[in-house]
Amino acid sequence: MKYIGILGGTFDPPHLGHLIIAEEVRVALKLDEVWFIPSQEPPHKKKAFIGATHRVEMVKRAIDSNPNFKLSTIEVDRLGKSFTFNTMKLLTKDNPNVVFHFIIGADMVEYLPNWKNIDELLNMVKFVGVKRQGYKLNSEYPIIEVDVPLIEISSTKIKERLTNNKSVRYRLPGSVEDYIKEKQLYEKRGCD
Repeated sequence: MKYIGILGGTFDPPHLGHLIIAEEVRVALKLDEVWFIPSQEPPHKKKAFIGATHRVEMVKRAIDSNPNFKLSTIEVDRLGKSFTFNTMKLLTKDNPNVVFHFIIGADMVEYLPNWKNIDELLNMVKFVGVKRQGYKLNSEYPIIEVDVPLIEISSTKIKERLTNNKSVRYRLPGSVEDYIKEKQLYEKRGCD
């Protein structure tokens, strides 16, 4: 059996908070790998600001230095809303010898009752909840709690800083920041 963590999101852009969460969960639960899955169109959020091609490339660069991190484009390859149930149905079918651990923030733990086919999904994955400021990890569903450092870095704040020409150093991996500058992403005049 292999033990795999799944970290999904828009990754618009991927930042150090994502990497810290993935590594802390991987180590705490002794996972073999953590797969980063950028979403095409998240059902609970506004559409990503930057197109999928750029977000996939940024994730590639962000995780490049960690051999235990992998990129899966399963959701961006499939058009439409990225429901976890659909993704996990495919992943569990294609990987019968894997126990999947789906990593979510405390904000998503509170939202679990609204997830598509949540009861069936619970048979496919173990949910791993990580703390997030302003939220509790209370749920009627079984959640494995993993303590991670509370680092207040968000993609939204990073986008605001980039749009206002402020430094994002030490919030993003250098390779991601370089890519953003090279492609002129998140500038006021628009993007992608």
